[in-house]
Amino acid sequence: MFKSLFKFSAIVAVATFVISCSGTNKKPIIKFSRDSTTIIIKNIDKASLLQLKNAYAINADSIDLISVLVKPGELDRLQDEIEVIGKVNLLGDSLVFKPDLPFKKNKNYLVESFIGVQFANAGKLLSGSIKQNLQPQKQILTR
Repeated sequence: MFKSLFKFSAIVAVATFVISCSGTNKKPIIKFSRDSTTIIIKNIDKASLLQLKNAYAINADSIDLISVLVKPGELDRLQDEIEVIGKVNLLGDSLVFKPDLPFKKNKNYLVESFIGVQFANAGKLLSGSIKQNLQPQKQILTR
């Protein structure tokens, strides 16, 4: 009896582990397009994509989905990050940011997005690493 109970609990534990480690837990990918004229966020999960489509359909101009900042270089006099102004479009399952002025070569751009960010999941609850506020996904891109 104990052997069958042990086998059953082992099967349940393995099944739970496999389900929790599925491919849907991937973070969105932030990168430049091939010609470096736009920034693309792809690999957005279905729930976040549905929320994006609903918010975009209501008023595409007022939602702040992504922020792009120019990081200052070591030799720049002003050490402030400057926001890049541009338009955001939702194309299929990707979000595309096109700046009003083209990206400059040899500059670093900090991209911040709250798309697909989770407040807490089971792993964070068990490890005790929950933070009090949402942390955006950050990516530094170099043109």
